[in-house]
Amino acid sequence: MKVQEVILRAMAKRITWWQAAEIIGISDRQMRRWRERYEEFGYDGLFDRRQGKPSPKRVPVALVEQVLGLYRDRYFDLNVRHFHEKLHREHGVDLSYSWVKLALQGAGLVTRGRKRGVHRKRRPRRPLPGMLLHIDGSHHRWFQDERWYDLIVILDDATSEIYYAQLVDEESTATVMAALRAVVERKGLFCALYSDRGSHFWLTPKVGGQVDRHDSGARKPQGGRKRLQGKKFDPRTGWSAQLQIGY
Repeated sequence: MKVQEVILRAMAKRITWWQAAEIIGISDRQMRRWRERYEEFGYDGLFDRRQGKPSPKRVPVALVEQVLGLYRDRYFDLNVRHFHEKLHREHGVDLSYSWVKLALQGAGLVTRGRKRGVHRKRRPRRPLPGMLLHIDGSHHRWFQDERWYDLIVILDDATSEIYYAQLVDEESTATVMAALRAVVERKGLFCALYSDRGSHFWLTPKVGGQVDRHDSGARKPQGGRKRLQGKKFDPRTGWSAQLQIGY
């Protein structure tokens, strides 16, 4: 770890200050002097100090500890963007998003994102509603208590209009098929459906692995085996009507 990461972990109370001194390879006395200097002049370890003069972006140690403590104790289930908005709106902390992100990552409270791969062109949206729908579930503490729910959402690729949103105890074959049925009965049969690699959509022999495209139909999950029967989508008139869902 870098020195600034060790210091941030100590500020976040993930490790003690004497443990930080042991990791860095300095004495307890020298670590106390470091901490006193941070408390007096502020913390700027996230920024470049090669200019040889104090950074104008120094942050008081008490504020750093407040930010790290708030995320550790209250907002640990939020992503960095939402946490940054909470800091500004509810706690009056006016730090940049980049600073907050680097501080949380350095303290080990947020994992660092994987290095981006080759840039890919953004896929153009479908030209008409009903040609492609997206379905996904999000596991979260939606009511800021100990209860966890899955939010199942179906939206249209062409317009981003949300056709279905429902909180369920757990995303499963039954809840997914109920969502599809509600959309099809209300809007009509769609052309294509985009989903993740959940076990109720596809067969992935290894967790997080590729979909088994050569698997026989007898072993396909429910999402891949059920057929939606009815009129096909007509691009000239939009959504179709008159349909039957095979369950």
